[in-house]
Amino acid sequence: MFESIKRILATLIVVLPALLQTAAAQQTGAGANWIRPENIKSPPVWGIHGGIVVSLWPASLEANIPNSEGGPRGLLRVGYELNGVVYLVNYIAVEPVVDGDMEFSEVRPSVVDGKLGKLFWAAADTTGSFSPFANTRGVITHPDKLHPDVEELSFYVLMEKFADGANPYLKITIRSDKPGELGLQLFNHKNSAVMERCALTATMGNYSRLRLLYLKDKVIDSRQLFSGYDDIEFAEKEPYPVGEMLKTRSGDPIVMAESNESFNELASWPQSQPYLARWHWRYRPFYKLMQYWRVDAAGYDSSLVVRVNGRAKYWTGGSADKSNYVDIPGGPAFENFELRENYRIGQQFYFGLSLKPAKELIAGL
Repeated sequence: MFESIKRILATLIVVLPALLQTAAAQQTGAGANWIRPENIKSPPVWGIHGGIVVSLWPASLEANIPNSEGGPRGLLRVGYELNGVVYLVNYIAVEPVVDGDMEFSEVRPSVVDGKLGKLFWAAADTTGSFSPFANTRGVITHPDKLHPDVEELSFYVLMEKFADGANPYLKITIRSDKPGELGLQLFNHKNSAVMERCALTATMGNYSRLRLLYLKDKVIDSRQLFSGYDDIEFAEKEPYPVGEMLKTRSGDPIVMAESNESFNELASWPQSQPYLARWHWRYRPFYKLMQYWRVDAAGYDSSLVVRVNGRAKYWTGGSADKSNYVDIPGGPAFENFELRENYRIGQQFYFGLSLKPAKELIAGL
């Protein structure tokens, strides 16, 4: 199997430019709410117009970055479509824990080629091997009998087995009545080691300079939480238990994070060579988005917590040379943003993006 995957990766050198161009063209197509691959050989990009979009390596979400692979492997690329344009907003990584050891899907090497990042691929069911193409258009169903006009797009994301024996996979869903929300349901293959936890973490909060974390009775400001921190590593604090989370009208625990800056501040970029050389960290969407995690009211237990860590400087691949780093404009921000809960087969998380600010949504709770 590994030899066949190696041949596929070698073929990518030839097909990658065309694959990326096709991905950009599909995302801006008009006439339908769904963003779906045209066929199983199309780029792996799914989403909904006026809402959330998700892709897998090597498909980039942004058409304005020629020949880009869209970022690291071992991640879901999550973006937002508005007025015919898709922008990358965050990545979601998979981090299983076995016997107290946590693996990281985006920084652990693949057993196929030794490069960083586990291989992810889409499928119509829970079988199959890696392909750089879509493999499935996704299935559209009508999940709500009371609202038969509501559609749901779903497909599976499979991945390499982790070194600690964990072998999870995901079922991805997007509903037409919740276009800003990505459903992520966790399962494991029969040959998987027992997982104590399998976190799904939004890994790139610094891009949106997320600094305000909204809980039930307070707002956590990263500048205060990590006050005085100026190193190149991640800054870690204790997680917040489910009892401190907000709840929706239906009782769903929900936690929100957003930038403290105005759009003009967020979109600005220092005009000096160190920053111009790292322009990929510049916020590119022409709008602000609030980000959130949610779980169903009947689908969680007391182990549920929200965990954030922070950075004072933009990530630069783990270099130990401090001269390779630049400060995040405005001070420390949240980088990883996630819900953690003891693992159980079929547990469901939702990651959302909203054009509405957190305070407006909280007022509606």
